[in-house]
Amino acid sequence: MNNIAFIYPGQGAQKVGMGRDFYENDETAKAIYDKASQWLGFDVPKLCFEENEQLDMTEYTQAAMVTTSLAMTEVIKSQGIMPAVSAGLSLGEYAAIVAAGAMSAKDAIRLVRQRGILMQNAGYAGTGSMAAVLGLGKEEMEAVIAEVEGVTIANYNAPGQIVITGFTWAIVAIEPLLKDAGAKRVVMLNVSGPFHSPLLEPVAKKLKDELENVQLSKLNIPYVTNVTAKYVNDSEEIKGLLAKQVESSVLWEQSVEEMISRGIDTFIEIGPGKTLTSFVKKINRDVKAYSVATLDDLKNVVGELGC
Repeated sequence: MNNIAFIYPGQGAQKVGMGRDFYENDETAKAIYDKASQWLGFDVPKLCFEENEQLDMTEYTQAAMVTTSLAMTEVIKSQGIMPAVSAGLSLGEYAAIVAAGAMSAKDAIRLVRQRGILMQNAGYAGTGSMAAVLGLGKEEMEAVIAEVEGVTIANYNAPGQIVITGFTWAIVAIEPLLKDAGAKRVVMLNVSGPFHSPLLEPVAKKLKDELENVQLSKLNIPYVTNVTAKYVNDSEEIKGLLAKQVESSVLWEQSVEEMISRGIDTFIEIGPGKTLTSFVKKINRDVKAYSVATLDDLKNVVGELGC
């Protein structure tokens, strides 16, 4: 029985050079990057591989990340590694849906380009923020959040690591309350707006319009949605969930727990960094978690899994 989950990181994991060895050594991976350039009208390999300021701009980051994750996925599958389920954190959910067979790479890459533009231009620069709260449990966090208007939970990442989102003034106001409740640190994040907040409802509505132009196929495997942390088996649910995702909390910890409860015991993070791998290990130390960010990483995983 296949007990592997492919998991995909979100925005913030991007780094210059991501995917370069895949591009230079595998024709299938190279083709995805080059096609992405055609679909988007700018040089995606240059964006990903050379020093530049655009890679950290939301309107470019999202397309670069999804292109990289999908290029890596094709190489991983060519080694005989296939998932039973897929999931992604926020932006990563788009790569997960492609991996599950419901959306084409072309549609996903073009769609996240538009998603990035919408989020970049949401109008909250300077007034909306996000912060990571470390060392506080879910119940304690939710109790404090209920006391302050203008701030909500953006991400349940792992035990002791929750991200809040909302108006900047509200996040500044809640910091001492969180520390009084037992939080070890509250770290402001370098983002351009209050993502995964009800404040992004206008973005959700515009994204829903963009999704109407996307053709979906039947899912080959299920994926787990951030919105409910449940398996999705019907592609007709996808558009509504993706629109809602930008204004809803990302239930990542709950998503991993759901996959484990269904027999998944091996997680492979596909994309730059090891953020999700570290989250999985914090959620459950009994499962295996690997990250594939380079070809050397892939060789190690192939050896470990005996493929």
